[in-house]
Amino acid sequence: MAPFKSGFISILGRPNVGKSTLLNRLVCDKIAIVSEKPQTTRNRILGIKNVEGGQFIFIDTPGLHKGRSELNQRMARTAIASGRDADVLLFMIEAPAPHVEKDRQMIGFLRGSKGVPFLVINKIDLVKKETLLPIIDQYQRLHPFEEIIPISAVTGEGVAILLDEILNDLPESPPYYPEDMVTDRTERFLVSETIRENVIQQSYQEIPYSTAVTIEEFKEHPERNLIVIKGTIHVERDSQKKILIGKEGQRLKKIGEAARKEIEDLLGARVYLELWVNVEKNWTQDPRALDRLGYPPAAAHRP
Repeated sequence: MAPFKSGFISILGRPNVGKSTLLNRLVCDKIAIVSEKPQTTRNRILGIKNVEGGQFIFIDTPGLHKGRSELNQRMARTAIASGRDADVLLFMIEAPAPHVEKDRQMIGFLRGSKGVPFLVINKIDLVKKETLLPIIDQYQRLHPFEEIIPISAVTGEGVAILLDEILNDLPESPPYYPEDMVTDRTERFLVSETIRENVIQQSYQEIPYSTAVTIEEFKEHPERNLIVIKGTIHVERDSQKKILIGKEGQRLKKIGEAARKEIEDLLGARVYLELWVNVEKNWTQDPRALDRLGYPPAAAHRP
């Protein structure tokens, strides 16, 4: 009988290369929010996939990028810390727009990790196959990747091959998490991220980077199959608050309606959702505010 394998796989790369889309595809569930806007993922998101003979523990990380705010620096530290003691590192790039020079410094982070390095070339559904060979050649010169695997996180092409290759490199180990567990994140966290995703989708360009969501109340009423949720959307300026609320509260109403439908699917119950918008000036620069709003300094991810 083959030994059981279990291990941690960090998904790294620049913002907007498809890391969260890949995580959702790998675990066959939506646990990470997705947006075309960069820097959508802020926290470390852990997703668990169980197969016969193995357990994959995937870690979706904030995009590696340079930023001046305390929030951006914490996001970068979270991404780097998640890769330090991973068993496998998936460094993702996108086939339609690889940035070798931008990735050069980021790939340097891999040299400090014991994990087996993979290069994952995403969005191959958007390019002709012959364009991949020059990309592979360029990145092979940057780092001795153990495997180079082209995929499409959207269509699923190449993902089964990626899983097989990862399993080959995972260490022999009993599972870290119960078989029925998909993520270590709480329902309150997933709800807050669902609300933030809808803020991103329905607000102007400058708003998404200045918003955070906290859940003030999460009360279950099983006899009525109802969950009452009250949340606060935090912004940095009064002008942003006006944009989010909209004329006669219409934009906030749309955000709430769209988020409520997704939350009901997530929780399998009727949801009453109430949202407020609060101005917390310069919260992205304030370490105490970041701690309070759910963006603590990077920490180890192994249980």
